[in-house]
Amino acid sequence: MGRADELRLMTRVARLYYDVGLKQPEIATRLRLSQPKVSRLLKGAQDEGIVRISVRAPSGTNPQLEEALESGYGLTEVEIVDISRDEDATAVRELGAAAAFHVETTVRSGDLIGVSSWSASLLAMVDAMHPVSGVTDVRVVQILGGGGDPAAEGHATHLVRRLTDLLHGEGTFLPAPSSVGSVAARDVLLQDPFVARAVALFDQLDVAYVGIGGQEPSGLLASSGNVFSPDELRIVREAGGVGDIGLRYLCANGNPVDSPLDERVIGIELAQLRRVPRAVAVAGGPGKTEAIRAAIVGGWINCLITDTYTAERLLDR
Repeated sequence: MGRADELRLMTRVARLYYDVGLKQPEIATRLRLSQPKVSRLLKGAQDEGIVRISVRAPSGTNPQLEEALESGYGLTEVEIVDISRDEDATAVRELGAAAAFHVETTVRSGDLIGVSSWSASLLAMVDAMHPVSGVTDVRVVQILGGGGDPAAEGHATHLVRRLTDLLHGEGTFLPAPSSVGSVAARDVLLQDPFVARAVALFDQLDVAYVGIGGQEPSGLLASSGNVFSPDELRIVREAGGVGDIGLRYLCANGNPVDSPLDERVIGIELAQLRRVPRAVAVAGGPGKTEAIRAAIVGGWINCLITDTYTAERLLDR
């Protein structure tokens, strides 16, 4: 076949495929070609510039910003949500909706999913979710203690129970506070069979969804009673702490804060979170940028769902 003949055939195949809408087997039958030949001709049409494929990002999507964060920080996946105002309350609502869609579209049969407590974004996530069909044997485990003030404790159990129901799975609760007054108290609680059953699953997680806290505890966490004292938090700040994942405080460079507070937390450890194949942080808002960056550069998370304002601040740094 001469060069001009080949280009004519490429063009004809490309028009039948892209303009007429025929499938490759239909083109092969119509032109008496093999299907692999049709596939090669379509590829050749792109290489020759006969076909030029471009992707137009719809309004409200941010693929370039997402790709810049992925490549700049070495993240596996970034989803960026447009929000109307750069404020925490707006970010929580919109990020929760985006995270709900993320769970619905990425969950797989047999997944063991860890979910943190005391995150307003994760509560918004489960409240925005729809039931997921077509998956089986999904398990959900609470990876940060949810006990505390009975008036607030229901948030933690609601989060795990609703996610479990929506995924038609099995839930494992962590029936303990997220922080206690002493190492001895933590050690006693870790011996409880129900607590031990949940903790034993932390090293088996396929996916983890976590919130990220800033220097000051969120209203939800503060109301739970699972907070360290103002003097303890001042010591964390003086040691360079910029925020936390599951009450594990981080310095700006991503390293854990050297503090005895860590030994009083009942929840997944940072080293365990780092080993989770997909560790997804759902966080944004003006007060959390430095904490989010610390979580990323420390390698504690590999997926991020955030807002445009926070994403731009992360890139500026």
